[in-house]
Amino acid sequence: MFTNKPSIHPYHAFNSNADAEKLHKAMKGVGCDKDKIIDVLCERSNWQRQEIAEAYKVMYGKDLIHELKSELSGDFETFILGLMEIPSHFDAHQLHKAIAGIGTKESVLIEIMTTRTNDQIRKIKAAYDEMFHHSLEHDIIGDTSGPFQNILVSLCQGERDESHHTDHHKAKHDAQKLFRAGETRLGKDDSCFNIILGSQNFAQLYLIFDEYEHVAEHSIEKAIETEFKGDIRDALLAIIKVIRNRSSFFAELLYNSMKGMGTRDNDLIRLIVSRSEVDLRDIAQVYQQKYEKSLKDAIKSECSGAYKNGLIALVKGNH
Repeated sequence: MFTNKPSIHPYHAFNSNADAEKLHKAMKGVGCDKDKIIDVLCERSNWQRQEIAEAYKVMYGKDLIHELKSELSGDFETFILGLMEIPSHFDAHQLHKAIAGIGTKESVLIEIMTTRTNDQIRKIKAAYDEMFHHSLEHDIIGDTSGPFQNILVSLCQGERDESHHTDHHKAKHDAQKLFRAGETRLGKDDSCFNIILGSQNFAQLYLIFDEYEHVAEHSIEKAIETEFKGDIRDALLAIIKVIRNRSSFFAELLYNSMKGMGTRDNDLIRLIVSRSEVDLRDIAQVYQQKYEKSLKDAIKSECSGAYKNGLIALVKGNH
């Protein structure tokens, strides 16, 4: 269903020792050459960055992350350190920040938990455990409640059907079930929405949404907006947006991170870094269509300096 066009691919003429040397030279003199850091780290894939970090330690007896931290600051530092994290650790870190910060950032929980594959969720859970010494599920339960907690815990199992098998008869039956669980009764049955939207494969859910429209004579989105409130409504709508058009979902999140007064830099960094090796090229294409402005131009108008250049390098890609 998804084309999956990343912007960053493994660099074809990769040499970890040569890259480690370039980074060392960039940080050795008075003042750090940020352009050289961008040239190396924004042109390599994540596994290549891990190899560069290993080579750096062997060649110079120093930890590359520590060196980058001492040389960089502000949003550019956050961006580069994000690039250096293994994706599962990066996501685990983002989830922990969203939960442990002042007030849970529900939007981050929704974004990550609704868009990662089963395998990614299992890796995130293992990384979370290793980094914070307790489980992601434990922290979600401790920090959320009600139907929103239930859907997140369901997604946290990483057990969604990932086949492309579809069954029209079952789709009709499930659409009827959702209709009865929401619009035809006093007090909705949250668990029915949770079971169907949290576990079935995307192709089947697409069919269910079409069938729902026949039954209810309006979209499932309209039903959820009417029947649900707050975080559970946002989570269910996010699942539907991801199923209908994942690139459009992320384009909207990117747009929201840059609109209005002040850029939400943590959101912008997370979105660009986490999608660069998955589907950032698709997202940039949809962004241009939706907002009649290229993603690169949007970043140029909102960000500055090396931070802006690094983000644009990832959007532009390395091929």
